[in-house]
Amino acid sequence: MIEKSRVPALEIPLQREESAHEPLTYWQLVWRRLRRHRLGVIGGVVVGILVFIALFADFLSPYDYATQQRQFLFASPTVVHFFSDQGFSIQPFVYGLREITDPVTFQQYYVEDHTKKYPIYFFIQGEPHKVLGLIPTRLRLFGTAQPINTLGQIFIFGTDKFGRDVFSRTLIGSRVSLAIGPFSLIISLFLGILFGGLSGYLGGWVDMLIQRLIEVIQSFPQLPVFLALAYVLPPGWSPTLVFFGIIFIFSFIGWTGLARVLRGQFLALREQEFALAAKAVGASNLRIIFKHLVPNTMSYLIVISTLAIPATILGESGLSFLGLGIREPMTSWGLLLQQANSIPTLTLYPWLFIPSTFIVISVLAFNSLGDALRDAFDPFSIQGGRTRT
Repeated sequence: MIEKSRVPALEIPLQREESAHEPLTYWQLVWRRLRRHRLGVIGGVVVGILVFIALFADFLSPYDYATQQRQFLFASPTVVHFFSDQGFSIQPFVYGLREITDPVTFQQYYVEDHTKKYPIYFFIQGEPHKVLGLIPTRLRLFGTAQPINTLGQIFIFGTDKFGRDVFSRTLIGSRVSLAIGPFSLIISLFLGILFGGLSGYLGGWVDMLIQRLIEVIQSFPQLPVFLALAYVLPPGWSPTLVFFGIIFIFSFIGWTGLARVLRGQFLALREQEFALAAKAVGASNLRIIFKHLVPNTMSYLIVISTLAIPATILGESGLSFLGLGIREPMTSWGLLLQQANSIPTLTLYPWLFIPSTFIVISVLAFNSLGDALRDAFDPFSIQGGRTRT
């Protein structure tokens, strides 16, 4: 009787434990390890916010990025108030600006005029724009509902030397700075997979020829090559052509390292049974590479893609800062920093350096996300946490 009563008591918990720990798929394990990486999760959230800002920059910005308000040249950032002499106000407001000339340096600057108060409205009608480049509208997230070039404007990040709102230009500039990375990465991935796949899968003289080509390209120092290629872009090109020219420059340099790593992976994968079976049934070399071999390198491609975007953001910012990248009237984070290229300018107008914080935040966010993905895909990683199947 005693032995019979013990058997169910031992079997029931074991059955529950087995059902509670069902085997997880590879991608489920990756997702679980990724969620445990706190910095990676924070980086992913920040990247998502930056992408949202880039997509809806026109709606989020109070002005068009090219609008010039000559009455407010180098205006300092506007302070949003909730308290006035009358007490607390649930509706935020800004004071009007009054221009003053310093009697010693003769420098002109702006101070708040507390006699004029302008409330801030949300979802107001402003300058026309297109949401996602498709839907025409005049709706903007916030503003003071005052006509352009009149008192009562709101400049969150101040204005530049032409009276353009730095906040609006920073939001719009995120499109270019964040788009160059993925676009150039797509081309680099295609070239790296194509040449790396052919080199590793075919071998022989094809492998030798492609590897010598890669060595020739990598033998040139990257920074002078970037500067030289950017310098030879025709000055008559439109900003759109310059944008695609910058993408070509980064793609031309970036595919070589990827191709070398993929070559080593394809050398091992081509001897696997699934690759030999595909070859036995008559599949072409390109089909075997893109259909069977590339999916087995997907984890590496995802990680390297995330880690390559920050380098592109920094590269574009550097070229634009030196005047060799994005040109007016288009804008980017690097181009915005071009006005803050001297100590006197930064001393007098420090708000012109604000776009640099977006560069730092985006680079840190992408690097954190890339590190988290690397740890999540690596089964021997300690940071990602132990997995249990």
